[in-house]
Amino acid sequence: MSSIDAVMQPSQLGPTRNPFNYERIEQISRNVSTAWLTQTEVQNQLNLFGDNSQADYLAPLELAVRMAIEDYLGVSFTSVSYRVYYGASSLYGIPVALDLPSQVNSEPTITKVAYYTGGTPATEVILTAGDWDYDPTGNRILLVTAPTEMNMYVTNPIFVEYTLGVNPMATYPVIKQAGLLLLTHLYNNRSETTARKQVKIPWGIDVLLRSYKPLVM
Repeated sequence: MSSIDAVMQPSQLGPTRNPFNYERIEQISRNVSTAWLTQTEVQNQLNLFGDNSQADYLAPLELAVRMAIEDYLGVSFTSVSYRVYYGASSLYGIPVALDLPSQVNSEPTITKVAYYTGGTPATEVILTAGDWDYDPTGNRILLVTAPTEMNMYVTNPIFVEYTLGVNPMATYPVIKQAGLLLLTHLYNNRSETTARKQVKIPWGIDVLLRSYKPLVM
């Protein structure tokens, strides 16, 4: 058996990544106060040059635009934290790998790797930094040693928490222009319905953002 064959044995490959081995993801924290578009950019877009009389109305509108663009692109322009859960079936292979959801941000900051043990109620056990490592080439957590006393009453007994920082795309002029177009639409249409049919402009929000939206295979 060649050295390559020895490395590529199924027992060494870990679980089939179809496409990832996590069971559930939830957002646990998100910045909902920091503006993305500046007040001057917003006022100039709306032809409100130097007019601060609508600042209180425009501030939450700008935050809504920022969050909508973030969600559309799957990135963060400020900071957002997630918790990802894994079932016991994920703890397979050498080394044990815990996939993180695909992101186009820079490397995430891992804040916790933990698992549940005991009976009911379950007891949380936090793994130390020496028990795991982050693999940036695969965007996954590698466990040095898999937990052996996990709580089998818990559906997903192991979880990872991480935070994403500011994505460089937050400063791209084309991204900000898309945000300004969306803000203009929301400013001019303050109801869910309109009295007449509206038509999208040829080079609108979707066209500006399309090149930056990751493909989902």
